Amino acid sequence: MIYKCKNCGGNVVYHPDKKKMYCPHCEAVDSEEEVPSSVTECANCGAPVEVSRYTSACKCEHCGSYMILEERVAGELTPHLILPFQISKEKAVKLLEKEFQSRYFTPGTFLSAATLTGMEGIYVPFFLYGYLGTFDYAGTGTKVRSWRRGNTEYVETSWFRVERNLDIDFDRIPVDASIDMNNDMMDLLEPFDSGALESFQKKYMSGFEGEMYSEGLMSLEHRAQEKARRDAEELLRDTISGYTSLHADRKHLNLQRQTAEYALLPVWVYYYSYHGQKYTYYVNGQSGKVLGKTPVSKGKMFAYGASLWGFLFTCMVFVKMILEVL
Repeated sequence: MIYKCKNCGGNVVYHPDKKKMYCPHCEAVDSEEEVPSSVTECANCGAPVEVSRYTSACKCEHCGSYMILEERVAGELTPHLILPFQISKEKAVKLLEKEFQSRYFTPGTFLSAATLTGMEGIYVPFFLYGYLGTFDYAGTGTKVRSWRRGNTEYVETSWFRVERNLDIDFDRIPVDASIDMNNDMMDLLEPFDSGALESFQKKYMSGFEGEMYSEGLMSLEHRAQEKARRDAEELLRDTISGYTSLHADRKHLNLQRQTAEYALLPVWVYYYSYHGQKYTYYVNGQSGKVLGKTPVSKGKMFAYGASLWGFLFTCMVFVKMILEVL
């Protein structure tokens, strides 16, 4: 299906800045109506549409209309929650420019109008895990005190039994469920503010691409538990201070899963090719956090080296002239 404007028939999309459904053709707001379509054909122009196995929303390559594949966000596949995009494409581009503007050797074509066609907002599938946890810790801590008296230095080491039992509530630990997204990058894009999550509505997907989960809830749970373990150990460290060293005798985290929710979270993805190599950049569609490594333009690097050498050569000639005069 697609959302068409009641006024002009244009494709109505969700606008992150306006936080409303918006028709970019006649600039009408909240003028949308649903128009059904098949998975293989664009509801606007009738052109054939090719989608992958896990695509849930896509852009027609022929007319640019955004389609939502209803059967892939319905029934058992219906997401529980969605976090609507809060960063528009224009803002995402500015954030990328700000992040990389200080990198002198970035190619001149980076973020050019031609390459920006490779930038899309994608609703990435995540599972959000909630746990009640008990962290049981026991170990030995030392405190070392040293002082000097005359020419003699004294060292005193004291040993202490350290025990902690923490009750921890883990709420909505996110784990991406897309085989196409880099897990490390998705982890680094965090945090997402779970307080902004809303009950799923299809209209938020209009104007963006989307995926349904391609990895299962149970197979991904070990990643959520590892995140919970890291957070638990950080909380434990906050409760233990003043020791010179700590040696754990017992450290056990017991987790009981309370909730598991299927959610779509917003990510801007920019694909850039340079000299046959592909680079991918990510922008958190809520917070604006940017990830990615820019390529180096050899032309700019050589030009910089040549100008630097020219400057140094001029300085050397100038110094030589002064020395000859003296």
